[in-house]
Amino acid sequence: MKPPPPPATDATVEDVLPGEAAVAAAARRSLDGHSRGARRVWPFLGPAFIAAVAYIDPGNFATNIAGGAKFGYLLLWVVLSANLVAMLVQTQSAKLGIATGKNLAELCREAFSRRTSIGLWLQAEVVAMATDIAEVVGAALGLNLLFGIPLFPAGLIAGAGAFAILALQQMGFRRLEAAVTALVGVVVASFAFVLLNAGPDGGEVARHLVVPGFAGTESILLATGIIGATVMPHVVYLHSALTQRRIVGRDAEERRRILRFEKIDVVVAMSLAGVVNISMMVIAAALFHGSGLVGIDSIDGAYEGLKSLVSGNAATVFGVALLASGFASSSVGTMAGQVVMQGFIQRRIPIFVRRAVTLAPALVVLGLGLDPTDALVGSQVVLSFGIPFALVPLLMIAAKREVMGSLVNPRWLTGVAGVLAAMIIGLNVFLLQQVFFG
Repeated sequence: MKPPPPPATDATVEDVLPGEAAVAAAARRSLDGHSRGARRVWPFLGPAFIAAVAYIDPGNFATNIAGGAKFGYLLLWVVLSANLVAMLVQTQSAKLGIATGKNLAELCREAFSRRTSIGLWLQAEVVAMATDIAEVVGAALGLNLLFGIPLFPAGLIAGAGAFAILALQQMGFRRLEAAVTALVGVVVASFAFVLLNAGPDGGEVARHLVVPGFAGTESILLATGIIGATVMPHVVYLHSALTQRRIVGRDAEERRRILRFEKIDVVVAMSLAGVVNISMMVIAAALFHGSGLVGIDSIDGAYEGLKSLVSGNAATVFGVALLASGFASSSVGTMAGQVVMQGFIQRRIPIFVRRAVTLAPALVVLGLGLDPTDALVGSQVVLSFGIPFALVPLLMIAAKREVMGSLVNPRWLTGVAGVLAAMIIGLNVFLLQQVFFG
């Protein structure tokens, strides 16, 4: 049997995201069979939408745009495959919280030695700072493109925006979820608008979504970057925390039902993230590759390209999407860092203090005048180092019946997930080797 949930004194996501009685009551009605249709599902939606932000953060913009500009629609199948892997990983993380009442960081602390836990915590903090660089720099670049604000002041504004979003936690879990989901909606709507103006070849899009293909070594390297950057370490920790105490199952059957609802949440949220990433590449393929602008590999280059090839409105909408992505992902990164600290070392600091500390490296990057796109790429390299330290413990713990109870992974799922994890880790090792020695 699964051990009972941790006592209320343990650090949980409730310390970061206060729950709301209305959501819990609605979820209880659903579990008791008193709700039908969409009303039965809605109380369980939200955690995956917060997690999905990591898959459409500014770090994804440059890679997808470069892929489309250089190789047209060729690598769309890679984006689709990466999104399917993301669904599996985030489902595993969510299941961990539902099954155990604990998050991944807490379970790592219990499963490993103190020295190992401290090491995992320190590398996770480095990853959190690298994540923040990508997100704050992306939001600052959006402000720069839209309003001409210099990058350093724009970074300060981006940090203030993240503070404002995080302040919503004081008013309840659902409000924060709604704000982050609204920002995701802005990103989705923005790319839908630009996509309609890009006029892509529907037949080519459909074909390359399902037909694998490469065009030389450079396309393989870019595909490696797309797949290798799929799993964001910080959001693997966070998703387990978002589900650990949000809606607690009273027995094994209820936990299985909660997991089924959470799978819907993951599929819907990750599908939206996948549509955004596919749209990025399709837009770049239709506009830049089709016009011979194959050298566009930066966000500001894409902005100028949209302005010249489509319209100023299209470029503005693209900038709005970048800004919304940066604000949302920066807030999510801060929440993930708080969960990591609470879980690994049972310590916490006020979340606004953490926001200020993790903001500092991004402001240093902007203050030194480093190229924003180079900073984004560099942050993704650091994130690559952190992937094994989140993914391997996740799959190890999910395979333990004494921890997971009835929601333990069956052997076939452990095998499939293990192969995919090995592939992701191998691709990241290859990518790092290319960056430093290639």
